[in-house]
Amino acid sequence: MTVKEKVGQLNQKMYGWEAYKKTDKGIELTEAFKEQVALGDGMGALYGLFRSDPWSAVTYENGIPTHENAKVANRIQRYIIENTRLGIPVLLSEECPHGHQALDGTLIPTNIGAGSTWNPELMEKAYQFVAAEVRSRGAHLGLISTLDILRDPRWGRSEECYSEDPYLAAKMTEAAVKGLQGEGREELIQDNKIVAVLKHFAGQGEGQGGHNAGPANIGERELREIHLPGMKAGVEAGALGCMAAYNEIDGIPCHANTTLLTDILREEWGFEGMVMADGVAIDRLRQLAGDYESAAALALSAGVDLSLWDTAFTTLEQAVEKGKTTEEWIDRAVRRVLHLKFALGLFDQPYTDETKALQIVGNESFRKTNLQVARESAVLLKNQDQLLPLSKQTGKIAVIGPNANQIYNQLGDYTAIQKDGKGTTLLQGIKNMAEGEVTYVKGCSVRGKSKAGFPEAVAAAKNSDVVILVLGGSSMRNFDLEFDSNGAAIVSNNPTDMDCGEGVDLADLKLGGVQEQLVKEIAATGKPIVTVLIQGRPHAITDIVDDCDAILCGWYPGQEGGQALAEIIFGEVNPSGKLPVSLPRSSSQLPVYYNQKDQGRELQYIDSPGTPLFSFGYGLSYTQYEYSNLQISPVDITLKQVNEGTPIEVQIDVKNIGQLAGAEVVQLYIKDMEASITRRVKELKGFQKIWLEPNEQKTVTLQLSKEELAIWNPEMKFVVEPGNIKIMVGNDSTNTVETILTLE
Repeated sequence: MTVKEKVGQLNQKMYGWEAYKKTDKGIELTEAFKEQVALGDGMGALYGLFRSDPWSAVTYENGIPTHENAKVANRIQRYIIENTRLGIPVLLSEECPHGHQALDGTLIPTNIGAGSTWNPELMEKAYQFVAAEVRSRGAHLGLISTLDILRDPRWGRSEECYSEDPYLAAKMTEAAVKGLQGEGREELIQDNKIVAVLKHFAGQGEGQGGHNAGPANIGERELREIHLPGMKAGVEAGALGCMAAYNEIDGIPCHANTTLLTDILREEWGFEGMVMADGVAIDRLRQLAGDYESAAALALSAGVDLSLWDTAFTTLEQAVEKGKTTEEWIDRAVRRVLHLKFALGLFDQPYTDETKALQIVGNESFRKTNLQVARESAVLLKNQDQLLPLSKQTGKIAVIGPNANQIYNQLGDYTAIQKDGKGTTLLQGIKNMAEGEVTYVKGCSVRGKSKAGFPEAVAAAKNSDVVILVLGGSSMRNFDLEFDSNGAAIVSNNPTDMDCGEGVDLADLKLGGVQEQLVKEIAATGKPIVTVLIQGRPHAITDIVDDCDAILCGWYPGQEGGQALAEIIFGEVNPSGKLPVSLPRSSSQLPVYYNQKDQGRELQYIDSPGTPLFSFGYGLSYTQYEYSNLQISPVDITLKQVNEGTPIEVQIDVKNIGQLAGAEVVQLYIKDMEASITRRVKELKGFQKIWLEPNEQKTVTLQLSKEELAIWNPEMKFVVEPGNIKIMVGNDSTNTVETILTLE
């Protein structure tokens, strides 16, 4: 290969939606695309050929119809293969953080909802469907947010995080990899699997001030304990893709962090895949390096293999000529990109069956799985006097609020343009199930200050038997927004209800606009209130929690969310979701995550409790569960036994003592009572979701091994230390039964 051809394999310069245009003759490849192919005598990857949203401005009018997706993908491949010397196929990369961001793509609940299911097996099944949809269209790489840990809910990308906890997030990451890629490398050549590109590596959830891409001012121990377990689990599950994060860690940008991208990722963990840059992130390194060539050299040597929209990597040939980098560094990255193309079988079969997409995209099996994810992602926070479930025969129901009948508000960021009528809003779900009279009033918007809708809302409440308030936030982009060079929304001074999503960070976690005031006026009617929160982050609802008789957190529940939440409200489904993140009382008490360092005292403020409003792992059911007979075996174990792989079995009996069948999440926490470094007040180290019929009892067995018991000691070695460890098992992080394990 010439240096030019090698550099071409490392570039993903253009936006995919600029590679084609609709004409009277059909869809044609653009001159801009052909120029990009000529620029590198080939192309490493093409991003977002099927992306649709206000940033790309791709709609049903100008986008590629689903039935033509594979045909256009094949035309892209054919042009590159036939018009370059070596004929190397291109990788097509697509966004799929909660389903494929393409026209007709199936959108599942966002990650914060997926984390609330505490059901990796269900999520693996959902990601299998996502992979099949993406591959049937002709694409190969799925960019999926799995690595960000939600340490500051002011961050706009909170919705993309599975949890504030590394163990839960790692289990969900493993599920995503297995779902998208399959169980082994050999499955990748199948026509229903894609490479999982896990993002963002690493520490992005610790951004200073909750700002997007803010500095992560943490040390190596915090990095390893909290932010690295997800990628490690991904590597062990076989992940072949990784995207570096925008942020810096202790002064070093991730895209220039050799310790992170090479020493830990590859040499310590054995990662054999490819590292992709985040959008224009390499160009941002000019702030350190001074020019494009030096920025490219810095990222390349650190371990970045493939660019994303950067100018810097297009200058690598000049960088070699000027002595800023070497051809050996380029060769290393090229091997990784080509390795991925071989693993996907593209050299043997670069083309896609053009008939499959219509059979696979949006099929009924995926819809049913999506519906089940939405059901299990909802968390019942409050149910005073067992107001829920409501009877379907309830005479008059007033449905009020900005998120009751807006489908985009329940889909999250990275959402494609939707066909009219696709998906089910909560209002539609309620109307489909209620046998009485249902009245709808919007009342107010998410962020607007107008109270013009209050009188109608109050009148509807007064004339009802029960009020369902549908509040929260929105990540709905619109065509009036401005966008940054990487597609992040710029909402300042723009007319939008968007209060969450990439680039949309909050200082105040209270519900936006006049929503709290709407609650107060509705509460003054004296009618019972069921509040449903449709949101992408944990909002602080302290000021309204006492006004509501029942509160159901639905997060962004996806296209089937309206039906799923209605089923819970009317008792067809027993809620089983558990919080994957602590819900704060206010922004002022952050950080409020459950696994803080133990300071040997209770952390309080004189003007507010130090505890969250709702704790990590919390979630109510329509039935009750009883925990008893906690046992561990062996009670005493030597370090030698643990290091040799002997597991500790933790058993507990769980009984459904209520009148309804339901699913319960059994949660295992530990607290290291004696250690050479400060430990956390508790740490999740195991969980299992079980189904129990009324009066049924099951014995649940969870295991602890070296991986769960070891700590990073003062010498930064991962070791198990002697001493006592408190074992806690229960239905959330605060309601547990306890015993002691002794490591001798």
